[in-house]
Amino acid sequence: ARRRHVGTHRDPDVVMRVLVVEDSVLLRAGLGRLLEDEDMELVGEADDAETFLSEWERSRPDISIVDVRMPPTHTDEGIRASVELRRRHPNAKILVLSQYVEVEYASELFADGSGGIGYLLKERIADVGEFIDAVTRVAAGGTALDPEVVQQLFARLRSPIESLTPREREVLSLMAQGFTNAAIADQLGVSDGAIEKHTSSIFVKLNLEPSATDHRRVLAVLAWLDAR
Repeated sequence: ARRRHVGTHRDPDVVMRVLVVEDSVLLRAGLGRLLEDEDMELVGEADDAETFLSEWERSRPDISIVDVRMPPTHTDEGIRASVELRRRHPNAKILVLSQYVEVEYASELFADGSGGIGYLLKERIADVGEFIDAVTRVAAGGTALDPEVVQQLFARLRSPIESLTPREREVLSLMAQGFTNAAIADQLGVSDGAIEKHTSSIFVKLNLEPSATDHRRVLAVLAWLDAR
C-alpha cells in the first residue's frame, strides 16, 4: 500500500510532476522511489546539466530536484544549470541538493528575488517528512533553505542584519527555511500578530519596501545571504 505523507498541504487530487537531476544512479533511483511512494510522478531523470535543461523543456515539471555537483568537473554544473534555467524560465521551481554547505551557491540561486527555490543538504532526505514538506513548499512557489546553511550564515552577520533583535533573527531564520508566519508563530509559541509585527520590523530594518514584483520574504533571505 502506498503511504501518503500527511504533513504537507497539497491537493490530494493533483499529482505533482517531478524531474530528478542526479548523477549517482543509486541516489537517483532512491529519490524516484521516495517521490512515487508519496504519490508524486517522476516525469524525467538527468545525470548531467545539459540533459537537465533538455529534459526540463521536454517534461515541464512542477519542480526539479537538482544536485549541485555534476559531471564533467563535479563542481558547480548543477547550480549553474539551475541559474540558467531560471534565467530562461523565471517560474521554474527548483530544489537544489548539496553534500556540503556552500553559501555562495545558495546566494546565486536566490539572487533573482522570487520564490520557488530551495537549497537543502542531502542528509535532509533521511527525514522523509521534512524533505517532502520542502519539495511541496518550493513547488508551490515558496522557499526552503537548509537549517545548517542558516546556522552558518549567523556566524557571518553584518549590518543591516546586525540591527535585528535576537527574536527578529529567530523569525528570519525560520523565514529562510520557508515557514509561513502562522508556522513560525506555532514554532515559537506566540501569536500570528506578534510574528506579523516582527516580520514588518525585519522588512523595515532591511529597507525592503512593498513591491508588486519582488518577493520580500525572499529578498530578506538574500540580504542575509549577502551579509557574509
